[in-house]
Amino acid sequence: MKQNLSIFIVVLIFIGLLPSCQSPDKKETSKQIAKYVILIGSDGFGAYAFNKAKVPNLRKMMKEGAYSLHARSVLPSSSAVNWASMLMGSGPELHGYTEWGSKVPELPSRVIGKGGIYPTIFSLIDEQLPDEKIGVSYKWGGIKYLFERTMVDLDFNGKTDKETVEKALDFIINEKPAFTFIHLDEPDHAGHSIGHDTPEYYEQVEMIDGLVGDIVNRLVETGMMEDTIIIFSADHGGINKGHGGKTLLEVEIPWIIYGKGIPAKGKLDTSIITYDTAATIAKILDLEQPQSWIGRPVIQAFKN
Repeated sequence: MKQNLSIFIVVLIFIGLLPSCQSPDKKETSKQIAKYVILIGSDGFGAYAFNKAKVPNLRKMMKEGAYSLHARSVLPSSSAVNWASMLMGSGPELHGYTEWGSKVPELPSRVIGKGGIYPTIFSLIDEQLPDEKIGVSYKWGGIKYLFERTMVDLDFNGKTDKETVEKALDFIINEKPAFTFIHLDEPDHAGHSIGHDTPEYYEQVEMIDGLVGDIVNRLVETGMMEDTIIIFSADHGGINKGHGGKTLLEVEIPWIIYGKGIPAKGKLDTSIITYDTAATIAKILDLEQPQSWIGRPVIQAFKN
């Protein structure tokens, strides 16, 4: 009888220890890849621009990180619909923003989040990492309709791309936010006013490359780059003086990821749609994405 009782006690102790034995593995699998994520979006920056433009900073990120020049926008290949898709992890058929300058969904959103709009990457961070700071610094005013403004710690509409970057950098360096979205308005203006695939267009592309270099250099100087991942992309490309159509010049966009935990894989042989960007950010920060999202993290870019 005593022997049976002893065996019973040992079994109970073993069962009780199981959760503690399993927790380290679970904790390890739920670890964030990096503390800080910066999404840099350049309006109208078509993937084709890399054929002619001198962009040493972006090429350095491509070489030391991972990239695709065959990522695609959603249709129509216009601004609001694609910025919404990039931030909302879904296409227009779900989030409902369908036009160049959408301020509200033309098609009713499939779901409405706590922020009163279709759930964005900002609302995921707000709900799952409530102690972390998040911010948006943008040049085009249309961006303010595409995220939950009450949830962010920085909501800045700059007058120039340079001012937009400077404000974002001050916020990043001083506040150490988990996520910052920086929207730059060129080379879209040059494409509309003078034309895509023109010297003036490439001049603005190269200006953007310089600003990206400024961001990376500041992060290196402050030591933050050691725990930061930067994603660079665009909403669409362009042809002649417009965009919105179905040509590859309008639809193909760059997608570059660089920083902590990103090995030098270079060119990625995988399909990427702009809504995969939000899903990738969610993976980096170890966030559970909502069922309504259709974006997939670009897992080929990471070590494992």
